[in-house]
Amino acid sequence: MEKAYRSIIKAFSWRITATFTTILIAFFITGEVKAALSIGFFEFFAKMFLYYGHERIWNNISLGRVKPEYHI
Repeated sequence: MEKAYRSIIKAFSWRITATFTTILIAFFITGEVKAALSIGFFEFFAKMFLYYGHERIWNNISLGRVKPEYHI
């Protein structure tokens, strides 16, 4: 099980990378820096909150998890 703060840090670090990509794509499509930055700003916060919720939900699902074996 992961602590909530780990999910927050992961969400933030991923959002930096993904938002930069979104800004570049938006710039290539629109040709406008202001529009690209506006899209990136909105996308950063919207997807960070969605990712956090997604992580917390999956943290409670046991599908594909293996319990560690303890040997003494």
